Amino acid sequence: MRLGRVSNLPTVWSNALAGALLAGASGSFEAGLVVLTALTLCYLGGMYLNDACDAPLDARERSDRPIPSGEVGRTPVALIGLVLLATAVLLLFTTGAASGTAGLALAAAVLLYDLRHKGVGWSPLVMGSCRLLCYLVAALALGGQLGALVWLGALGLACHVVGLTYAARQEAYDRLGALWPLGVLAVPLLLTLAAVLLLPGPTLLAGLLWLGYLAWGVRCLAWLRRRSPGDVPRAVVGLIAAISLFDAVLIAALGHPLLALLAASAWAATLQLQRLSAGT
Repeated sequence: MRLGRVSNLPTVWSNALAGALLAGASGSFEAGLVVLTALTLCYLGGMYLNDACDAPLDARERSDRPIPSGEVGRTPVALIGLVLLATAVLLLFTTGAASGTAGLALAAAVLLYDLRHKGVGWSPLVMGSCRLLCYLVAALALGGQLGALVWLGALGLACHVVGLTYAARQEAYDRLGALWPLGVLAVPLLLTLAAVLLLPGPTLLAGLLWLGYLAWGVRCLAWLRRRSPGDVPRAVVGLIAAISLFDAVLIAALGHPLLALLAASAWAATLQLQRLSAGT
């Protein structure tokens, strides 16, 4: 559970739901289960490989992590991570060549991030692309069309993740450098506001969810600005949970109120699960 950061999995599931709905997907229940399983395995595999790749650095900065603390070996963790990624890709190919290819791209982005994210300035862009590809994988696997709504939603999600990944890079030091790169978080905020105003869904619910997304984001940014002990990690896990609020606003704007509330519950579930298992 600690290696896989399982507390964040509800955000992956809400990504799948939002990506499919934005694409107008109409796949079967069985296909939906395949997509959820594949994205879950891909996420877990990426987290395992992240710990395996970061083991030398964690030994100096986060010695309580499972590998440096001696609870598990680096090699088996890496092998499990690779098997999980490969299984995810194979599952997605059972839903079609296009979704399988998108899954392969997702696995490649995960590997690139895990192998090169330390010491390179563009690594948050790679992490953003991982979540962007979650939308595309779900859309393609469930028979949807990659129209403008999917791409705009995926872009907003990617920008949200780029911002939180920049903050997460400083988490081990419990500090943050310049705040200006976090300006990218304005992109998903503006895109979701446009969705609330322009899409045909129930404006009241979508608007309330948007206000919740805004308020929670402001709270997380306030923690980053204050920078008291523990504030940076608290903000990072809060922004991770907010991924599901982003999804919920889009789903509500599309006219799916019950599914929007389900996505919003993924935000609450992530916050609760983070109390049991660390989200970073």
